[in-house]
Amino acid sequence: MMNFNAIYVLWLREMKRFFRAKSRVIGVMLMPLFFLLGLGVGLGALVHLNSGVSYLQFIVPGIIGMSLMSTAVSSGFSVIWDRQFGFLKEIMVTPNSRTSIVLGRAAGGSTTAMISATVVTVIAILIGFKAVLTATSLLAIVFMILIAMTFISLGLILASIISDIQGFGLITNFFTLPLLFLSNSIFPISTLPSVVQDVAYFNPLTYGVDGIRGSLGSASLFPLTTDLGVMIVVVIIMVSIAAYAFSKSEVGQ
Repeated sequence: MMNFNAIYVLWLREMKRFFRAKSRVIGVMLMPLFFLLGLGVGLGALVHLNSGVSYLQFIVPGIIGMSLMSTAVSSGFSVIWDRQFGFLKEIMVTPNSRTSIVLGRAAGGSTTAMISATVVTVIAILIGFKAVLTATSLLAIVFMILIAMTFISLGLILASIISDIQGFGLITNFFTLPLLFLSNSIFPISTLPSVVQDVAYFNPLTYGVDGIRGSLGSASLFPLTTDLGVMIVVVIIMVSIAAYAFSKSEVGQ
């Protein structure tokens, strides 16, 4: 049974931890900003897309997706810390359902990821990104939340398996970097080799970024309804797996 008070308490705890750790705030911003300035501005002058859209217009939604993914997956670090210091065992023995605990952590991770994505979006607008603001633009926020929830769930799944912080960092990079480059975040799918294109169609980040791109007025690869439907299904599956893995992991502790 869902316990909204537990979800709120865990969300609030994640918010306090995030803002108190200044190095973490800076860390989650640096890589997206590096990609934004290095690729969007630097490489953008050399890349010309067949659609006639500037590379900056194309890549900003991809950088937003990357920011959401990297920040969301890194939320698994807090699970490992909590396990080592005993806090995780304390909340697991409460009457709250495992789903409520997972959703509370997911809500906190989603909020921190959204903060990071918002900062990236504001800076992108300041350096020349043009977002077409319509009623459909609100869908961009929905897609951002869905991306964050997907990769927070991935982070929780990995954290339920891995107990070593250094190992967790290496494994998350093993997942996130291929997912970034095997999607439409950095380059259009049509420019990728056919084998890579086939892989990209099974990558949830592809649909999340495509949804953000279409919501902000750029040409999208799929209809927004397709992007939205795929992401909702992926989130439901990932949260369910995370709740199951989280529960099994703690039972064995």
